[in-house]
Amino acid sequence: MASKVLELIYWRNVATTGVVFTGLVVGLACLFQLSAITILSNLALGIMAFTLPVRFLFKGMTLARLSDGSHPFQSYLDEDHTLTDEDTVRMGEQLVLLVATAVTELKRLFFIESILDSVKFVVFLYLLTYVGVQANGLTLVMSGVICIFSLPLLYRLQQERIEKVVKAINRLVARIMELVDLVVSLAKPPAAPAAATAPSPALALKHKQKTK
Repeated sequence: MASKVLELIYWRNVATTGVVFTGLVVGLACLFQLSAITILSNLALGIMAFTLPVRFLFKGMTLARLSDGSHPFQSYLDEDHTLTDEDTVRMGEQLVLLVATAVTELKRLFFIESILDSVKFVVFLYLLTYVGVQANGLTLVMSGVICIFSLPLLYRLQQERIEKVVKAINRLVARIMELVDLVVSLAKPPAAPAAATAPSPALALKHKQKTK
């Protein structure tokens, strides 16, 4: 499954990726004007409007003895998409683990286990309120789909330039951090000299006896 997703993202099969990408963008764009139920029902009707006449055509050709009676979509019917017991158990375990991890993390953030992490979470939620004002969920999903299908391809085509830019940014960040550390070290007050320790009473008594 993961390998198929990577093939789509990296455009290894241009025709398949183009169809999937175009279908996703067009479907999401249609959701701005129509409901999801309307889009799904019309899509299903469009598929049936193609497959049903083709099936009738092949059936008529078989009755007229113009074909051997083969099914036009037999290759699609022969594909095995059933899940074995092991696959079902593995997917269920992964889903339960994902939900449990999310619930644990949210509980940790909401009930302030770490003040710093909870403050970061509050800032993230506050920024989301501004994002929600400027764009709705469909716009964000469409933007995400476009980025998923375009950024890996852009990185593959411009890998050398992107790596050079990333290295330059890393060097700049390292220099800025060094400068900040230098400023902080200069701004720190000098350490106070250690106070001279007073001699112990025994040593003072011995010294007085020697002077006598």
